[in-house]
Amino acid sequence: VQLQAYGGGLVQPGGSLRLSCAASGNIYSIAAMGWYRQAPGKQRELVATITSGGRTNYADSVKGRFTLSRDNAKNTLYLQMNSLKPEDTAVYYCNADIEIEAGWGDYWGQGTQVTVSS
Repeated sequence: VQLQAYGGGLVQPGGSLRLSCAASGNIYSIAAMGWYRQAPGKQRELVATITSGGRTNYADSVKGRFTLSRDNAKNTLYLQMNSLKPEDTAVYYCNADIEIEAGWGDYWGQGTQVTVSS
């Protein structure tokens, strides 16, 4: 199983980016998915999560600015980030609970850099 994250980049404050994370492999099902981020010198923190049924949970710092969604048919997770701030600068990692033949596992993507700067 692989989680491939993409869509990061450099954006000015107030701008927008859309991150995607596609799960591939011999997947039986996917439960919760989410995005986490880690800024230099800081611990990794939760950004947002979504259940298989579409229930979302956001960190207070991104509420009202970020929108998390998923396409279950494509095994893909999306994070629409609007009104970006310099403090959003971090490496963003996608995460998913995935069932394969051997059972359930917790999987991480490789990370994608988001830099918000003028």
